[in-house]
Amino acid sequence: MPVESGSSAAARQAKQKRKSHSLSIRRTNSTEQDRSGLQRDMVEGQDSKLPLSLRSNLLDLFSQIEREFENLYIENLELRREIETLNDRLTAEGQTFEGADLAKGALKTKASHSTSQLSQKLKTTYKASTSKIVSSFKATTSRAVCQLVREYVGHRDGIWDLSITRTQPMVLGTASADHSAMLWSIETGKCLLKYMGHQGSVNSIKFHPTEQMALTASGDQTAHIWRYMVQLPTPQPVADISQQTPCEDDVDFSDKDEADCEVEGPNDCPSIRVATTTLRSHQGVVIAADWLVGGKQVVTASWDRAANLYDVETSELVHSLTGHDQELTHCCTHPTQRLVVTSSRDTTFRLWDFRDPSIHSVNVFQGHTDTVTSAVFTVGDNVVSGSDDRTVKVWDLKNMRSPIATIRTDSAVNRISVSVNQKIIALPHDNRQVRLFDMSGVRLARLPRSNRQGHRRMVCCSSWCEENSTCNLFTCGFDRQAIGWNINIPVLLQEK
Repeated sequence: MPVESGSSAAARQAKQKRKSHSLSIRRTNSTEQDRSGLQRDMVEGQDSKLPLSLRSNLLDLFSQIEREFENLYIENLELRREIETLNDRLTAEGQTFEGADLAKGALKTKASHSTSQLSQKLKTTYKASTSKIVSSFKATTSRAVCQLVREYVGHRDGIWDLSITRTQPMVLGTASADHSAMLWSIETGKCLLKYMGHQGSVNSIKFHPTEQMALTASGDQTAHIWRYMVQLPTPQPVADISQQTPCEDDVDFSDKDEADCEVEGPNDCPSIRVATTTLRSHQGVVIAADWLVGGKQVVTASWDRAANLYDVETSELVHSLTGHDQELTHCCTHPTQRLVVTSSRDTTFRLWDFRDPSIHSVNVFQGHTDTVTSAVFTVGDNVVSGSDDRTVKVWDLKNMRSPIATIRTDSAVNRISVSVNQKIIALPHDNRQVRLFDMSGVRLARLPRSNRQGHRRMVCCSSWCEENSTCNLFTCGFDRQAIGWNINIPVLLQEK
């Protein structure tokens, strides 16, 4: 009686498996209608507070997931059988070379190579199937809604920075290249006060944590502290500038520069021309400044490659923080601890620790390949850094050797901000876009931008204000305007 060779037996088994697989697929397809009918009966019979359409949609999604994983499970079983057949065949062939070490080595290498190929095939199949499932799920879930609420227009040049007061009355502050800083009513968009004490571009503005004081940094190599008193006007009904639109739906209709027209500044806006305190020590442009926790000290960052720590009451220089190899681009303080982070064009950012008065430690972090435009603290133990290398990285203060998440974008990232409650990162870009990501690096939304709304030039800065119900995100850019947005991120979308 003739004996089948190993290759012919394997071919016959593979043919039988393909046949059983096609039968199983046909059985799966034939029961789809029965399943959908059963699901509808279940939806109608169950008592739930969810709308019927939403419940039906969820059941359809889960049935798709079940079918995808069923097919994946069948393919997994087939691959396992093929691996077993291959191992059996290799074992049978190996008996011929028994006692030959060289043959055993060659056989072992061949088995390892074949097994790795099958393993890679299994991983690729699994990844493709799960990606298809996740994509279908994303397409049908609730989307973020981003509404443009108000535009703040009055500066005569680009706006570098903006900030919101931490005390009442709550106002918006903007710092502009037109040598001025302005305070605005968030609700009405009216200019309440204009600070004109600087002789150069105003690059940064930050508010005192408990008092009505502002800190501005300027290209005139100084930082100013000035007091303000404002009275909020009567709120007006919010104009329907744009309909509530899913954040991804607006199309960029035009690439033309539309901000070249002259904008008339506010004529009835009171002004301040003298600072309460002037901080002088830098030998270059002061690009940023911030208050340390408690508000008794401030830190400034300059193009002279140093950051300075000042005493507010005496205006004396307390420490000069040196070590960066190139110009500084930003500085930020921790909301509850005496920690400072400085960013630089040398592709690094540094963490300065002033919690112990006798020891001022510093840590250098090298995670980017181009200028680090900003690095900010979150409420927890995280630092988020943005760079001209088109990436944003999330770091854990307890282990800063490598980032816990990396966000890759298509444009340079400017001064970022992180929301306190929702922990959402707002990324302003050189390409006029603003994108929202969660702390794990998952993209949540893109703010609408067209020739009718949004920024028309580079977006320089973003800032969250979750205490305000009308506008909870503000952005500014070189189109000479700041914009207030209402961002609504569904809880389901944040948890994905």
